[in-house]
Amino acid sequence: MFMPIAFAVAGAGSALATRSCLRRAGAPVTAWAAVLAAALLLAVCLRHQGGAWPSWWLAVPAVLTVFAVPLALADLKYRRLPDILTLPAYPALAIAVAVAAAGGGAGIAWRAVFGALVFGGAHALVHALSPRSLGAGDVKLAGSLGAVLAATGWPSVVLGAVAAALLSVALAVGGPRHPTVPHGPGLLVAAWALAVFAGPGPG
Repeated sequence: MFMPIAFAVAGAGSALATRSCLRRAGAPVTAWAAVLAAALLLAVCLRHQGGAWPSWWLAVPAVLTVFAVPLALADLKYRRLPDILTLPAYPALAIAVAVAAAGGGAGIAWRAVFGALVFGGAHALVHALSPRSLGAGDVKLAGSLGAVLAATGWPSVVLGAVAAALLSVALAVGGPRHPTVPHGPGLLVAAWALAVFAGPGPG
């Protein structure tokens, strides 16, 4: 029981810390972020304890959760993905992927690098062609999430892009009326779900 409790407490603590960062960036999120982060990190822990994937993969979905919760909430509320979290996500997830590659093979690291370039580059191209349809924050987020998706496996890159687009459409149709639709939550939910429930691809 100790490990699930520790993960839940860590999730709540990380949410409070990132909430403080977002407050300084002018995009404070609700305190319920701590509850959500605790619940999602608990889910990550339970998947690990259930043997869903090897221990060396644990750092990837855990670190992703820490960034995904506050960023998704900030984008939903403010239509912003502040640099104060999107940029630190790169080194943090790079370390997590390096840990995974140490256990699962160098192929994971190489896929992550190419995934970041391909996924981030594709979003950068869309932003260049139509800045109103995809913000700069989405582009910055896409690189780190592309690394996670590719580490999960090349099919996850395609599946993640499709799932993110469908979630964004769902927000546009069923969410509150707003001139812009946040794409960040769709990207984050898709990447988190694939990292947690699909697990790592072969190294």
